[in-house]
Amino acid sequence: MSPKKKASKKPAVDDSKVKLQRLPAEQAHADEIARLRKWDSHPVPPGWAMSPIAVEKFVLGDEEVGIVPKIVVDPGVVTRIVIALCTDRGCLLVGEPGTAKSWLSELLAAAISGDSSLTIQGGAVSQVDQLLYTWNEALLQHGGPTPEALVPSPIYRGMRDGKIVRFEEVARCPQPLQDALLSILSDRMITIPEFSDEESVLYSRAGFNVIATSNSIDEGVNRMSAALKRRMNFENIPPIRRVDDELEVVMREVVRLNHGSGIDIDLDEQVIEVLVTIFHELRNGQSLSGRSTDRLAGATMSTAEAVSVAHALCIHAWYYSAGELRVDHLIHFIIGSALKDQPDDRRRFRHYFDTEVAQKKGAYWREAYAQRHLI
Repeated sequence: MSPKKKASKKPAVDDSKVKLQRLPAEQAHADEIARLRKWDSHPVPPGWAMSPIAVEKFVLGDEEVGIVPKIVVDPGVVTRIVIALCTDRGCLLVGEPGTAKSWLSELLAAAISGDSSLTIQGGAVSQVDQLLYTWNEALLQHGGPTPEALVPSPIYRGMRDGKIVRFEEVARCPQPLQDALLSILSDRMITIPEFSDEESVLYSRAGFNVIATSNSIDEGVNRMSAALKRRMNFENIPPIRRVDDELEVVMREVVRLNHGSGIDIDLDEQVIEVLVTIFHELRNGQSLSGRSTDRLAGATMSTAEAVSVAHALCIHAWYYSAGELRVDHLIHFIIGSALKDQPDDRRRFRHYFDTEVAQKKGAYWREAYAQRHLI
């Protein structure tokens, strides 16, 4: 491998500023949202911050308006999701782990409502009051059930304020709680029996809707409620099909993560290409040349995991290798992602190296194959 330019030695973090580890989409892309709202001359649905056309541009990008693409997905999928959210039906995004379902729902909520923070984690909800509302016990004991004592859930706030609510991993939520969403999606109201008169019912405002996600492989401990399925449009979010598109996504996201971590490295695209190709082939069970390969049973080898591995490699290079990305270091991090709790995966991974990596041309691939002994 040819030596790469070493990164300049400079402070990794500006101590004069306190940085957030991650900004929500509406803050990270606030300039684009403002630009789109100024540009937007199309009809805007009630309660929405911009038109469906502008929402699609925010997600998929538009060079003429100065909007960068934020996800690789079939434009028709985004159109169907946006249209579903214009109706009284919610939308369920289904797909393998790591296909950016949550990121897509965050982008949509940021564009439509200007707020992607109204989120429910299905696995963390075990009681109906967690789904709808709870009470501040101190205020409840002091003054009884008053509006000030009520603690609204994300669902309650979304209905009250007319915003999109994100329901992550809905299949991890018990079916009785899934069914509690039925009246919300059908009647668009929450009954509060502790209140009287007009305060006893919360009616949803225009703009409210639900985007749910569910993994098609790791479905959780609960089956999806059949009644809930009938009230939501399903959209399958597949893995990225073209390796070139996946490479572009990984490069872009790693640059963003590196910036957030306070490191400045010249990415060696050939090293990242080795990483992306290995993940792509093992995930799809097929090499780029068309030969069948063994899929790993315990790892999804998703694009999101490829980004994490590439970022970890950059962190290692910055602190341990004077900013140089090296394939021999990369294999260590791939092993940590690929080999989990399935003993046979080690054999499958070795077989992949013997049959596929060994056949690939180029110094970087020869260096990768030389690390087979680590598996």
